[in-house]
Amino acid sequence: MHIPLYGFLYAPYRLAARGIGLVERWLTPVFDLALRLYLAEVFFRSGWLKVSDWSSTLDLFNYVYEVPILPPQLAALMGTAGELALPVLLVLGLGGRFAAAGLFVLNGVAAVSFPDMSELGLRDHVLWGALFLVLFFHGPGRLSLDAWLHFRKATD
Repeated sequence: MHIPLYGFLYAPYRLAARGIGLVERWLTPVFDLALRLYLAEVFFRSGWLKVSDWSSTLDLFNYVYEVPILPPQLAALMGTAGELALPVLLVLGLGGRFAAAGLFVLNGVAAVSFPDMSELGLRDHVLWGALFLVLFFHGPGRLSLDAWLHFRKATD
């Protein structure tokens, strides 16, 4: 019995498609959550360190960081508030795209404002920026309050 080539390839194709579907359904939401947790931890920890020694934070913004346009005290306050509030939203997946966009901007300002950043430090900021863009364009995923609220709205 002769089996055409396309028939021979159809079974492996269906098996691969089924496997990809399972990954997409079960592992992608876990990956999205892990990505949000990773990024939130990095930025929340930075904000927490700033709050824990506010006088040193103000000294850094006054004498080391070169934040464009904003006065150093306002830049310190806004940057610290962003590093503390936006990661919480990111973890919850509440306003996930907004949080990712805000942290993307904060990350960019931080990378530009530190004059003596090492090449490795710059690579970290580029990685974080790329990951924030993934979350911005892709959204926070199924394991988020945004997805839950969207589902609730659709069923009402």
